[in-house]
Amino acid sequence: MFAENTIYIVGNAKSQQHNPITHQYGQFFIGFVVERETGRIVNCGCSATIPVTADFICSIFNGRNLRDDFDAIRQQVENRYFGSSQKAILVAYKDAQKKFSRITNGLPVDLNE
Repeated sequence: MFAENTIYIVGNAKSQQHNPITHQYGQFFIGFVVERETGRIVNCGCSATIPVTADFICSIFNGRNLRDDFDAIRQQVENRYFGSSQKAILVAYKDAQKKFSRITNGLPVDLNE
């Protein structure tokens, strides 16, 4: 389903205590399928409790660049997503960016983070 030049990275974030995601999953996470050489996000999924929420969040990320598009993605999240996980989305994205940077620089990634 995914090309051999893609990798899978999960970004994690704590969500608010009253958020249903916290009750169901314990934290918020976004999984990204990314082209290793370019950083282009091919697909994603997240720990949303409503399927349309996951689809909407992924529509903000798909086709963007994991490494280079933080400002554009942040703007999209802040201007279009008005759920209680807004901050967690950005924290999970930044966590995935950090892991991607380590991977592409040949550094180890702590999979328990």
